[in-house]
Amino acid sequence: MQTRTLGRNGPQVSALGLGCMGMSDFYGDRDDAESIATIHRALDRGVTLLDTADMYGPHTNEALVGKAIRGRREQAFIATKFGIVRDPANPAARGVDGRPEYVRAACEGSLKRLGIETIDLYYQHRVDPAVPIEETVGAMAELVQAGKVRHLGLSEASAATLERASKVHPIAALQSEFSLWTRDPESNGVLDACRRLGIAFVAYSPLGRGFLTGAIRSPEDFEADDYRRSSPRFQGGNFARNLALVDEVKALAADKGCSPAQLALAWVLAQGDDVLAIPGTKKRSRLDENLGALDVVLSKQELAAIDAVFPAGAVAGARYAAASMAHVNR
Repeated sequence: MQTRTLGRNGPQVSALGLGCMGMSDFYGDRDDAESIATIHRALDRGVTLLDTADMYGPHTNEALVGKAIRGRREQAFIATKFGIVRDPANPAARGVDGRPEYVRAACEGSLKRLGIETIDLYYQHRVDPAVPIEETVGAMAELVQAGKVRHLGLSEASAATLERASKVHPIAALQSEFSLWTRDPESNGVLDACRRLGIAFVAYSPLGRGFLTGAIRSPEDFEADDYRRSSPRFQGGNFARNLALVDEVKALAADKGCSPAQLALAWVLAQGDDVLAIPGTKKRSRLDENLGALDVVLSKQELAAIDAVFPAGAVAGARYAAASMAHVNR
């Protein structure tokens, strides 16, 4: 397993992690037995970075991950998040909370659900505009001092926020969406800030929420409760335009002798030794396919060919609905 470092002189984790969100929420059918088997397969194959959050479910995904790592804690590097608030009675509602007292309470809840004594990497899931980042990270730093958290991270934070946060406590990782069809971090200063500050970049949705696998051909491929049905990039004319881009990726993958998913993941990992990816899956077969990306080496000419057919800004549609977009790059 290839490894990469989180932050300056930080821990080594697998270059490809496992995003566990879809095992419990947002992407249709759920099968806890297969999900746990997928986590076990990942650990068996050397994947160490497991990514979850308290809002997935809400709460149920952390409990699932905790069950899966029972007896195998030493093999897993657990990343979880706080800050997006959901009401189990109304899961569609959203809030953001970065108050110090909420940080402390959220950590206790995550530790209990995961069944662990220390969280390896604790992210603020979204920046709370009502609370200075210094106060939120200060509370997170207290969790490190108390031995409840090892390393700190932020998610979807702006370059300016990263600068401010880093003055309070070292930030090991910044997690944001990054893939062939979401290349904002290249242009909004976030990747540059991470490199200047020695922060690892963890790419979530590196397969474009499954679209870059080439397996999705119609909006009707989604189950009724799949959130992608309401995502701008999967609707109307945007879907057709984006599908044409994916077909270009499929053709390049065929020439390379790999799957479109493997090509897309290899592209993300080729963006720098400080870039990691956490493709999500709830099936062992997809996990094995994704891990095959580690054997795909892209030359400069191949990277240029990918850029030629799928340049930055080519994708149609926003990555979230307007209400959710308001909470990214803060």
